[in-house]
Amino acid sequence: MKADPFKLRVAAMLGFLGVSLGAMGAHAMEARWLAELSAEDAARRIDVWGTASFYHMVHAVVLMVMAYVFPREEQGRWTWGCMVLGVVIFSGSLYGYCYTGIRWMGAVTPFGGLLIIIGWLLLALGAGKKAAV
Repeated sequence: MKADPFKLRVAAMLGFLGVSLGAMGAHAMEARWLAELSAEDAARRIDVWGTASFYHMVHAVVLMVMAYVFPREEQGRWTWGCMVLGVVIFSGSLYGYCYTGIRWMGAVTPFGGLLIIIGWLLLALGAGKKAAV
């Protein structure tokens, strides 16, 4: 089974960024928030960063698997696109909110979540089929 090299690289970069941002949140950002913010705000940002990191990493692994399951064919194009864009918007907006404190960034998060949900639905509908998903 041969993977699409581009998809594999994108998934690997998402994994790299997920681990890096997760570590940054658990160490550098957590210390900064605890020092600069109220206990409640710091706890909120730590929790939100953890959610962003969790979804980021789970979907990096899913995208890695998809690089093998749906190699270069048209199969999985929409599924792949929805999941990649969904992770970038969902996790990216949460990271952005936590890092900057700009609350409107959280308003973008549901759009990323919706794209991830659509990606999963497309994957479920196309599972085991030869048709493009």
